[in-house]
This record gives sequence, C-alpha cells and structure tokens, in this order.
Amino acid sequence: MKVVLAGGSGALGRRIAADLTERGDEVVILTRSPRPGSPWRQVAWDGVTVGEWAGELAGAAVVNLAGELVDRPPTRAGIELLTRSRVQPTRALAEAAATLGAPPEVWVQMSTLAIYGDGGEDVIDETHPVADGPPQMAGVARPWEAAADGVRAGRTVVLRTAVVFDPGTPALGRLTGLVRWGLGGRIASGRQWVSWLHITDLLAIVRRALDDPGLAGVVHATSPNPVRNSELMATLRDLLHRPVAPPTPALLARAGAWVLRTDPELALTGRRCVPARLREAGHTFAYPELRPALAACLTS
Repeated sequence: MKVVLAGGSGALGRRIAADLTERGDEVVILTRSPRPGSPWRQVAWDGVTVGEWAGELAGAAVVNLAGELVDRPPTRAGIELLTRSRVQPTRALAEAAATLGAPPEVWVQMSTLAIYGDGGEDVIDETHPVADGPPQMAGVARPWEAAADGVRAGRTVVLRTAVVFDPGTPALGRLTGLVRWGLGGRIASGRQWVSWLHITDLLAIVRRALDDPGLAGVVHATSPNPVRNSELMATLRDLLHRPVAPPTPALLARAGAWVLRTDPELALTGRRCVPARLREAGHTFAYPELRPALAACLTS
C-alpha cells in the first residue's frame, strides 16, 4: 500500500512512517521543509495550495497529521495558529483529492478527543455530541474535522485521539518532569478524567484504520480504561519512586502553566472517553491498563 503522510515529519508522523515501512508499505511524506537523509521519500508542499504534490494522492491512502503542537498558551494568536495549521492543510488535501481521476482509497483524518471539551462524568463514546468550547479545544477540533467533511475518498476514518504516551514526547515529558520536581500530586480536585493511549496501540489503530474496510466515520483512538488525574499522578509517582506529593490547586496550576508556556486546561479539564467502535470490531489493545503502559514508556 502507498501511504501519503501529511505532516509526517513530526514525532508522531515519524513513528507512523517507520511502523508502516516496517510492514512493507510505501511511505511518502508531504513536508514544507524536506530534510536531507530522510529514510522516506519526501515531497514538498506549502500546506495551503494545490500543487504537483497532488498526484501523490491518486489511488493511495492518506493519513492527515498536519497541525501545530497544542502545548502552548491559549492566547488568541495561539488558538488561531492551532486552527489555521490544521484547517488549511486539510482543505488543500481535500481540494487536491477532488481533482484526481483516481481518488485516495482511504483517508485517515487525525482529530482529538478534546472536541468534547470538559466531559465531566459522562462516559463518552462516538455517539456523544461534541462541545462548543473551550476555544483551544473543541473550538479548534470542530473546524479541523469540518474541513474534511465530504472529502473524495473511498473510505474516511476520523480518529479522535487521546493523549498519547510515547517516550521522549512533550505530553509524557511534562508529567514526568512534574513528578521528579516533587510536584506529582493530584491537580485541582484530581477527579478529572484522563483518556490516554500507549504509542504501540496508536500505531495498531492507524494500521486498522487503513486496512479494515468496515471501519469508517468517527473512531475513538483511546485506551478502554480512562483514569482520573489522581490515579495517573499516583501511578507515575510510584513508578518513578517518588514520595506522596501535595495537591496542586487550580490557581497554582494556572500560574505554573503561564511560567511553562503551556495551557492549564490540558490538566484541569477531562474526558472519560471509551473506544466503543474498536471494541465492537473486536480490536485488541496491547496496553489496556495504565500502569503497564507507563512502565513500558519509562523503561524504553
């Protein structure tokens, strides 16, 4: 299978590219800045306009990962950047697909479970309505998904993805850093739900999205066992051999986020999401439980 990765030069894109290459797929990376020595064929694009790169999509599979990292302050400029960096490339890809005699066979559109905003105690599956905000979460995810509505492809899968635990990536790095600095207590009430996924399972879900003809529409890429923030922090403390730590009040979490140039709502909001579509399809998770998943990451 030929797979075109848009936004494939980032950390997650490289992980997916390596995984698909290992199983024998032909991987092509659409990138604004081709890098010398890349193990994959790179094709230049600007992420905005349709160009010669469009021909790469003909009869291929597309995985659209394009978008800036969410780990930034929720300023107006930051939210505009998050939205623009997702919507413009998605529109360009959709416009390119519409010009082809042979459209993409399958289109995997990455999205985020943050589209549900702060989900409270709801158990959220793929039938749950999306939220109106916060603007840096649902406010970004809704136009991102809308840009791919009606895209010309044989089959489309929208992967609403949880926080991915992968060694060396910002999400896990932030959490382990807090614990090592003695700030590994629960954040605010600690009752907010955390939907999470080990990188091994994300890669398997991407493969399934590409291969399974019965999978289409919105699919949750998340572990079947979300946990509360208090359990997440306690498990990290235990695995990193750190003592019990005092809780971090919401006000202090907001002040710390300002210092770290990140978004406090990433920790203060939560969603109890489950992968109903995958479970109905009989999908098996390598890391369905939190502790083994974190242990595998911390020993990699």
